[in-house]
Amino acid sequence: MKYDVCIIGSGAGGSPIAYELSNAGYKVVVLEKGENYTEEDFSKDELAVSRRDMFTPPLNEQKHIINEYSNSSDFTRYDGAKAGWSFWNGSMVGGSSNLMSGYFHRMKPRDFKLLSSYGKIQGANIVDWAISYEDLEPYYTKVEEVIGVSGRVVKHKHQEPRSTEDFPQKELATNGATKWFDKACDVLGFESIPTPRAVLSGDSLKRHGCYYSNFCGSYGCASGAKGSARAALLQKCDVKIITDAFVYKLKSTQERVTKAYYYTQHGFSHAVKAKIFILSAQAIESSRLLLNSKNQFFPNGLANSSGEVGKNLIFSAGGSGSGRFNFENLTKEQQSELMQPGLFFNRSLQDWYDYNDGCRIYKGGTIDFLFEHQNIISRASRELYDDEGNIMWGEKLADKLHSRLTTSRVLTFEVFNDWLPTDNCFVGVDEKEVDKYGVPVGVINLYGHPHDLAVGEHLAKKAVKVLEEMGAEEIDYSISASPPPNLVAGGCRFGDDAKTSVLDRNCKAHDLENLYVSDASFMPTGGSVPYTWTIYANSFRVADEIKKELAKLS
Repeated sequence: MKYDVCIIGSGAGGSPIAYELSNAGYKVVVLEKGENYTEEDFSKDELAVSRRDMFTPPLNEQKHIINEYSNSSDFTRYDGAKAGWSFWNGSMVGGSSNLMSGYFHRMKPRDFKLLSSYGKIQGANIVDWAISYEDLEPYYTKVEEVIGVSGRVVKHKHQEPRSTEDFPQKELATNGATKWFDKACDVLGFESIPTPRAVLSGDSLKRHGCYYSNFCGSYGCASGAKGSARAALLQKCDVKIITDAFVYKLKSTQERVTKAYYYTQHGFSHAVKAKIFILSAQAIESSRLLLNSKNQFFPNGLANSSGEVGKNLIFSAGGSGSGRFNFENLTKEQQSELMQPGLFFNRSLQDWYDYNDGCRIYKGGTIDFLFEHQNIISRASRELYDDEGNIMWGEKLADKLHSRLTTSRVLTFEVFNDWLPTDNCFVGVDEKEVDKYGVPVGVINLYGHPHDLAVGEHLAKKAVKVLEEMGAEEIDYSISASPPPNLVAGGCRFGDDAKTSVLDRNCKAHDLENLYVSDASFMPTGGSVPYTWTIYANSFRVADEIKKELAKLS
């Protein structure tokens, strides 16, 4: 069957286009590698979700090869299946947006002009974006309204311009300990920000509000409150979704993509024809598919005349830290506030979104504060040893677990700063290793620029000051170059010059008339916030451009 539009991948990058074009009357098909789950399928089973990777492919069938660079030339090669190193996120309808925590911050105007605002950094491939914050602002607003973003706008020195005064959804209920955070920030002269969340605080948009289970990250939302691409978009449009469809090749002429070939889970091959193709398979997989789709017209990979496909892969730099609040240092009222079940912490700092060390202005980032994850296995695993480092057993261990879980609570923080694009962080395909379908697997080359670590360290020390002022104990943090696999972008960066970019400013391939890439691949730099809101916003923007193209073809 021939469609107007074929979308490969159903996450935050593809679903807004499916939603917009199908509701405009176009015939749209979505090819999704994973299964289609509904709210009834989601549980809080930690073993299934977090320990046995229920929503991601098994690495013995679909692995990655990882090259981890220690400097410009030396690297260690890992077989992903043997090392247990996975870059798969959510393989299901709606993609990893089903499993996100939904921390939604907009990028700032200066994020779009990283090079011209902050200057060159040796060893980093920094460029300005092809569009501005002003181009994307209406679509950030659209995401707030259509996906549903809860929050409360407060003025602070790095507040980005907005076309509306506040979020459309009321702020989520927060734990009483947030008062301690706000007070500590006031003493330190920091500006406490309520964290915006893509989680509905009440019934709205034909979805239920949050019921505060505090199991967001890594888990599907059983209430539908989380603004996943599935719940917010795909369940509200007439679009054909073909599941268990792994797209392994795009066929093209010199000018146009003509077919998308996919395997079913049983290895049968099928093809789809369309007027326009949108690739939104996740940054690593989108590059892998293009590189595996080489032909006589594109011998180095589809849409790769520039040689830039797969290059300048980025993640979110930073790290995390934590501090513990013990009952013995708290009043009865504070103990009660701290242990309120389910309620979010939802506080952020952006005081150092950029900062001056006396020599130059640095691009900084965002610090989000949240309670430790509710996963009981990981929480209990941290308590298996006594103060001398000896493993504990039986009644002694049981007593410690009971005490730690009922008379104290851990507040954590996450640091988000730019992962600078470099020559040594990119996606390729392996010449020998193949997946269960016989398709060459992706090679993920990893390198974190030292600058990223310095910025992350600066931010983490500021977070530690807040925890100290709040009275936390056992404070610790870690900033590293280890990439978070759920925060990945780049590989098909957009730009106005076809020699140095894969896509034009509207995310259409420079080399082909009817191929768009709408996941995070288009991003040349990532900003200092989680990517999902920007992916959603850009996808709505691209949908408007595709409507214009379809109007010309009809």
